Amino acid sequence: MKKAIVLGFLMMSYLPSLLAAEGLVSVKSAFSVEETANRMEQVLTNQGMTIFNRINHSASAVKVGVELRDTVLLMFGNPKVGSPLMQCQQTVAIDLPQKALIWQDETAAVWVSYNQLEYLQTRHAMEGCEENIIKITKALDSIVQKSIK
Repeated sequence: MKKAIVLGFLMMSYLPSLLAAEGLVSVKSAFSVEETANRMEQVLTNQGMTIFNRINHSASAVKVGVELRDTVLLMFGNPKVGSPLMQCQQTVAIDLPQKALIWQDETAAVWVSYNQLEYLQTRHAMEGCEENIIKITKALDSIVQKSIK
């Protein structure tokens, strides 16, 4: 029963996604890549999260003569949240810290993409972490929503 509730909640959080690849949630932003990334950093900082890195893939591509639409990767997290996931299944550490990809598509629309927690739960055969997964899913959804509107 508990797994069914978790699955239902996670699926509901996945539905607003306008683009989807397996395990990936993508939500359209009303702002540029730069503004969306700046807003997300501010939201994360306000929520006590650590920003581990901000990688401007498009700027790096220019340095090697490759043209790439605006693409920024934010790496962030909180050991209080991530460490319990690793206790459930240590291999999830390969997918931590959390990442958000802020990118511009071929029509100039801007998107925020991030890993769906249900996907990570399945990928790493995590059991007994349903409460943490729900908590992280809610937090990610909230962070993204505050960053894109």
